[in-house]
Amino acid sequence: MTDLAADPPVSLAEATATLTAPGQLYEIDEVVIRDVPTRVWRNAPPTLRAILELSLGHGDADFIVYEDERTTFAGHFRAAATFARRLVEDFDVVRGDRVAIAMRNLPEWVTAYWATTAIGAVVVPLNAWWTGEELAYGLVDSGSVVAVADVERRERLLPHLSELPDLRVLVVANEHRGEPVADDRAGGTAVRAWTEVLGEVPDDAALPEAELHPDEDASILYTSGTTGHPKGAVGSHRNLCTNLMNIYFVSSRATLRFGEGGRMGPVGGRPAILLSVPLFHATGCLSIMMTNLAAGGKLVMMHHFDPERALELIERERITTFGGVPTMVMQVLDSPDFDKRDTSSVTGISYGGAPAPTDLVRRIREHFPTGQPGNGYGLTETSSLTSMINGPDYVDKPDSVGPPVPVTDVAVVDEDFTGDEPDPDRPQGPTVTGELWIRGPQVVRGYWGRAEESAQVITKGWLHTGDVARLDDEGFIYIVDRAKDVIIRGGENIYSVEVEDALFTHPAVADCAVIGVPDPVLGEGVGAVVVLRRGTKVGGDELAAHVREHLAAYNVPSKFWFVDEPLPRNPAGKVLKRALRDRLLGARQQGAPQ
Repeated sequence: MTDLAADPPVSLAEATATLTAPGQLYEIDEVVIRDVPTRVWRNAPPTLRAILELSLGHGDADFIVYEDERTTFAGHFRAAATFARRLVEDFDVVRGDRVAIAMRNLPEWVTAYWATTAIGAVVVPLNAWWTGEELAYGLVDSGSVVAVADVERRERLLPHLSELPDLRVLVVANEHRGEPVADDRAGGTAVRAWTEVLGEVPDDAALPEAELHPDEDASILYTSGTTGHPKGAVGSHRNLCTNLMNIYFVSSRATLRFGEGGRMGPVGGRPAILLSVPLFHATGCLSIMMTNLAAGGKLVMMHHFDPERALELIERERITTFGGVPTMVMQVLDSPDFDKRDTSSVTGISYGGAPAPTDLVRRIREHFPTGQPGNGYGLTETSSLTSMINGPDYVDKPDSVGPPVPVTDVAVVDEDFTGDEPDPDRPQGPTVTGELWIRGPQVVRGYWGRAEESAQVITKGWLHTGDVARLDDEGFIYIVDRAKDVIIRGGENIYSVEVEDALFTHPAVADCAVIGVPDPVLGEGVGAVVVLRRGTKVGGDELAAHVREHLAAYNVPSKFWFVDEPLPRNPAGKVLKRALRDRLLGARQQGAPQ
C-alpha cells in the first residue's frame, strides 16, 4: 500500500481516489445483491462474527465502562462466546432464529448482541421506552424465541407472556446490581436470571461453530413508529459491516484532506467514546458500539442521558468523542456545569439522527477549541451512516450532511415521479429539490414480514427515504425536510427545518419545533413551539421578526407556544410532532397535514 500522508488541502475527489485506489484499505469492488449490481468495500469484514473475533486482538484493554464496572475486550469475548453456547446448547437456538434484546444500556446488552449474531441468529433490539404491549408486539412480530431483558422490561412483559407463543425463555439481567433475580415461569415461557444462565465463563471460551454469509439476515431494527405499528428493517451482515467501513472511510478522508484539522479522534492512543444514545437505535448500536469494538475504543455507557453526568464522565474517563443527537450536544453546551469540568480531552463531537441547527457548529468551536464537529445522515433502513460532514467542510457548509460515501448512490427525485429508479433525463442540479433516494450495500432488504410495503419503499435497490433534499455541485447533500412535514401555506411550500434553523440562531432559543396549524384562509399556517434558555425572556413578536430577517415572509410563524418542559422526542432524537399537535391543537383538529 502507498503512503497516504499528504499536505492539506486535498480535494474531495483526490482524497476519494487515493483512498479507494487498488491495493488500498478502501478499495471498491462490485457484487450482485438481490439482482442489483452494487459497489462494495472489498476489505470490509464479511460478517459480524469476524468483527467479534478480531476484537480479541485488543486483549486486556478496557472495552466497556458502566458505572464502576470495567470489561476488557478479552473478557467481553469470553462472555459473548459463553452466552452464544448457552443459546445453542440450552435454548436450541439455530441459524435464522430471532433473539430479542429489551433493556436500557447495560453491558449485558452488548454481550447478547454479539453472541446472537456470531451464531447466525438474528438479533432484534427492541425499544426500551416501549410499553409492555408494544414490547409484546415486537416479540410477536419478529417471532423471537429468546428475549434478554432488564428488570424494568421484565415487569412490563410479565402480563403479556401468555400472548407470546414463540418465546421459549426470558433471560433477565438486573440493572440494580447486587439484587438477585429469581427464576420463574409464566405460561410456556421460562424466566431465567442472566447470571444463572451465563454461569461460569471459562478462560478458554470459544464460539460455537458457524459458517455465515455476508448477505444473510443479522438484525431486525424497528423504525420509530411515529405512525401506525413500527416496522422491522432487516439488516444483513454486509449491511452492518458496510456501515463500519463507511465510518472509518469518512474519518480517513477528512484526515487526509485537512490533516489534524479534520481528525475526529485522538492523535495517539485509544479512542474513548461516550455512549449517550440508546443501543437499540442504529446510531448507538451500529455507529458507536460496533465501531468501538472493531477499533479498540473504550465505550463509556450511560444508563440514560443527563448533561451533568455526561460532563462528569467526559472528565473522569478522558472522553475523546461524544455526541449522539444534536439536542444532547446542545444540552451539554448549555449545562451550568460546563465550565466546572475538564473537557480538554474531547477531539470530536459527532451527531446525527435529527436536523442540526447551523449555529451549532459555531457554538462547538467556541466551547471545544480542539474539537472537530461532525454531522452524519442515515436511516434505520440504511444501517445508519450514508453521508457525513466534518472538519473545515462543516464550517463552510454547516447546513449540509456531507457527500455520500463512495459505495453509495444518491438521487433527488420529483414528487410526481413514478419510476422504479431515477431517470437521468429529468431535471437535476443544485436548484432541484425532491425526495432523496439512496442505493448501496448498506440499504436493508426490506421490512420483516411486510413484502408489499418493502416493495413500495425499495425499488431496484433504491430506498425512497421520504426526506426532501437537494445536492450541490460537489455532491453534498442538504436535507430540506421530511416530505410529510412540508407545510403548504397558500400554495407555498414551507420546510419546517428551515424555520427551525432560523429560530435556533436567536440567542434565547434552546429548542424548538415547527408544525402546521389550521388556517381558515390559507389552508395551513406555521406554528412554532419554543423552549427558552435559562434566564431569558422573549415574546412571539420578537421571534417572528427574527425569522423574517432570515426567511421570506410566508415562512414566519403566526402562532407561538412557549413551553418549559423538554419537547417530546423519540429515541432517535426526532421531535414527535404528532404528539405536539395532539397536545396543542387537539385530536379533533388533526385534519392539518402531518
